[in-house]
Amino acid sequence: KSSSILVAVLLWTTVPGRMTSAAEDAVLHSLERDYQAGVQPVIKQYCLGCHATEKHKGDLDLERFKSFSEALNQPKVWRRVFEQITEGEMPPSEKPQPTVAEREALLNWLTKLNAFADAPHKPSIASASGPRLRSGKFTISAADQNYWAFQPVHLPVLPRTSKSAKLKNPVDAFVSAGLEARKLSMSPLATPRELVRRVSFDLLGLPPTPEQVATFEKNPTDAAWAELIDRLLASPHYGERWGRHWLDLVRYAESNGYERDGVKPNAWRYRDYVIEAFNSDKPYDRFIREQLAGDEIADEQLAATTAGSQEWRDAIIATGFYRLHVWDDEPDSTVKAEFDDLDDIMVATSTAFMGLTIGCARCHDHKYDPISQTDYYSMLSFFRSIDGYGLQHTGGGGRGTGKIQRPLATVAELEKWEVGKRQRIKEAEQRLAQASDAGARKRLEAELKKAREATPPFDYALAVAENGPKPKVTQVLARGDAFTPKAEVSPAFPAVLGLPAPSFSGRSADATTTGRRRVLADWIANPQNPLTARVMVNRIWQKHFGVGIVPTPDDFGQMGERPTNQPLLDYLASEFVASGWSMKHMHKLIMMSRAYRMSSRADNRRALTADEANTLLWRQNLRRVEAEVVRDTMLAVSGTLNPKRGGPSVFPTLPKEVHGTQDSSGKGWADSPAGEQNRRSVYLVVKRALKVPLLECLDFANSASPVGVRPNTTTAPQALMLLNDAFVQTQAAALAARVTREGGERNENQIARAFQLVLQRAPTKAESKASLSLLADQRKRAIAEGAREPGSVALTSFCRGLLNVNEMIYVD
Repeated sequence: KSSSILVAVLLWTTVPGRMTSAAEDAVLHSLERDYQAGVQPVIKQYCLGCHATEKHKGDLDLERFKSFSEALNQPKVWRRVFEQITEGEMPPSEKPQPTVAEREALLNWLTKLNAFADAPHKPSIASASGPRLRSGKFTISAADQNYWAFQPVHLPVLPRTSKSAKLKNPVDAFVSAGLEARKLSMSPLATPRELVRRVSFDLLGLPPTPEQVATFEKNPTDAAWAELIDRLLASPHYGERWGRHWLDLVRYAESNGYERDGVKPNAWRYRDYVIEAFNSDKPYDRFIREQLAGDEIADEQLAATTAGSQEWRDAIIATGFYRLHVWDDEPDSTVKAEFDDLDDIMVATSTAFMGLTIGCARCHDHKYDPISQTDYYSMLSFFRSIDGYGLQHTGGGGRGTGKIQRPLATVAELEKWEVGKRQRIKEAEQRLAQASDAGARKRLEAELKKAREATPPFDYALAVAENGPKPKVTQVLARGDAFTPKAEVSPAFPAVLGLPAPSFSGRSADATTTGRRRVLADWIANPQNPLTARVMVNRIWQKHFGVGIVPTPDDFGQMGERPTNQPLLDYLASEFVASGWSMKHMHKLIMMSRAYRMSSRADNRRALTADEANTLLWRQNLRRVEAEVVRDTMLAVSGTLNPKRGGPSVFPTLPKEVHGTQDSSGKGWADSPAGEQNRRSVYLVVKRALKVPLLECLDFANSASPVGVRPNTTTAPQALMLLNDAFVQTQAAALAARVTREGGERNENQIARAFQLVLQRAPTKAESKASLSLLADQRKRAIAEGAREPGSVALTSFCRGLLNVNEMIYVD
């Protein structure tokens, strides 16, 4: 193998992956949840016929894995299962086969399990058993009511420490108090270069330019730091970065999944809505209301103004949230499938906005949290009247009227167009009736056909609709079985919160919806809700420190971790609401703190001994950037990034072998023009059954369910993909061409420019020497292989190695 590959592989493996204990627990909980929801049902349906206790072919007994802890203790067995499934050996071809989605869910779980089993410093299996299991008749105890996450948010008093006089930021007061109690202190500040890289990757998902780093290095003051943060928050790239975080939570995809993986029309408008919401710093409470009840908000606005505004359009587009779920177009039962769809919506809503696992109470009372099955169906009733996805017809999988899109036009505009259409048809019919010439009649017939087939010339959005103002009846389903309905329930909030029943009075006589979703949205977005602000500020903190104050951001319940600094969490939540729910305000507050600006170096032995996991935050956390940031960084440093914003999604060129992994063999995938393919990764199409290999290999979010914490694996395929993928090779060649243009023909200057672009620093003497040696070696090899431009080949090889160094993709 070439020297560049060897160097890159060595560099890739120099910083070993290691999860913090908080991250480990989050992965454990994710593994357990996915095991219960997606693995056990598949094993039961397709495997136990041959691999049960009494009949275990191949000495493989899968029936004994009735609990997650038993499954977790046998990674070797699951590796065997993984190999047999991926190689197509199991299930046998003559046996019933799992669907694409079922197979994908199982393989995703096995991949995560294998990565976790190989990780160092795992907690004991006993820790996976979680808190006390609830049993017996459902009751709500005083301990349940007093649980920290269900208590009102109160602004805590700023703690006083020996360093209070020097601390300018409230965040530092809370962090310092926790450290001082353990006789620890904050680490020194990171270097100016490290800070500029950190803030640029955190806010934009792009590397800073060498010039931006140099400017701050000359004047690394608090004022200059604040100015830098403001400038980055004002960049349109901010919304692209933070919008993608939100898309993880709402399981964003532009296709339905399953075998046919049909298109979700105009789903990209929801993506663009989210990006613009972050860029405009849309108040978070408004952001919530628009997604959960935007259609009702839009109707109210239209009644008041009679004209559609951008805000009106946004409110409609936002309800695409309800249409993003996986959808089976050929279910065994449309009745059961309807409740599966509603459950998906329930899980996404409760996870993203509330940080609760309400979905665990679908078939029985929650095993750990004070959430009953009645609570589940009472919450479900808020969504019960949603018009189901797809057109219902005999033999098909549709559950509704087929109205999954809505024209972005007012009723008056639509009526005006319809009147015009009828008039054009009438005029065409009259002209045809009067025509006698054969040629004229043929032309007029075509004109009439065109007039009759005309569709409204308005934009359309994937959006929600309801079945009218009369709500559907909702009943508790015994064991979650759609065919065993029991007691009827009404909309209500979880009983543990002790809230009165929601009121639906005051609805106008001409209302077209039940109004239930609007009531739910108002409750979730209410400043008095104990969960909403806490959950969101925790997510913001998590993205700036690598782990949340609550390390399990999707689960604030008993199965989740307790906050490591609840006073800090409550302070941030209070400040969030007081700021008018401004996310940009929270970014700046956090990033102006000394805590955020600390070095990530773990060289304090005393602190390492006392707090190895950095729970108290005595230093920053070293973090690897996400899949999209790796790709976007390569585009940025090579000079090929297309900054175009918004619009229909981009289809990158994929190998035919990748298309072959989809049942439809790439059907509906038309490669976008080359220049379009160099846009930011957030604009790449997200198909559930056909993923971009580079992104998937680097732990891209699974769009089957909400993802608050992506897995962070370090695997051999990642190194191989980053060295050999066609995209990487193309960007390496573009980077080589750029450093030649900007650095001249001398190798020393080319190396220096490449280091500045990729790493925002000059190479050390040792790095320069090694790079020159590598270039010479690669040039000789290229000459021996008959390359026409051996110098260019060698420089491209060097650039490919540089694009693979850990320093490029890790934020100090």
